[in-house]
Amino acid sequence: MLSKEELIEKAKKIKIMAFDVDGVMTDGSVTYDENGVEYKTFNVKDGHGLVRMAQSGFVTAIITARNNGTVKHRAENLNITEIYQGQKFKLPALEEIMAKYNLTFENVSYMGDDLPDLCILEKVGLACCPADAVEEVLESAHFVSSKNGGRGAVRELCDFILDAQGIEKIRTVAEGKRSC
Repeated sequence: MLSKEELIEKAKKIKIMAFDVDGVMTDGSVTYDENGVEYKTFNVKDGHGLVRMAQSGFVTAIITARNNGTVKHRAENLNITEIYQGQKFKLPALEEIMAKYNLTFENVSYMGDDLPDLCILEKVGLACCPADAVEEVLESAHFVSSKNGGRGAVRELCDFILDAQGIEKIRTVAEGKRSC
């Protein structure tokens, strides 16, 4: 378990924020209609945190094993920099992103919740998970959110990194000040 100061030092180096989707950006539920169309529910506060990260110059990425149009649409709405769907093996996708931006694992924060995420969590500078991640992921994570997946875990991580890097959270891009 890292101290708060050690976590802050790791967070200061982050330039890429990558995320799994199911169980991280959603609560892990999968809903289908009678035609087999899949639906996902996302948290708007998580979304605002991701928008702030993009506005602040971070590379934001989704790396998910599933392939879903809803995820693509959500990523476009949030200005997610990189989206990799259908990735049975997630590490090569992350390495491709790192190479594109000439960054190292030390510069990467990744939030995952289940066993397929361990290969990335064991390598990145800031390994993160929601409070309801599986035990093996909880044990591997540096940052464990106090929130569950799809319930504010992503936003908590975004705010933590913004705070660690001294980036003000309340500004809007258009006005440069609080929007009210």
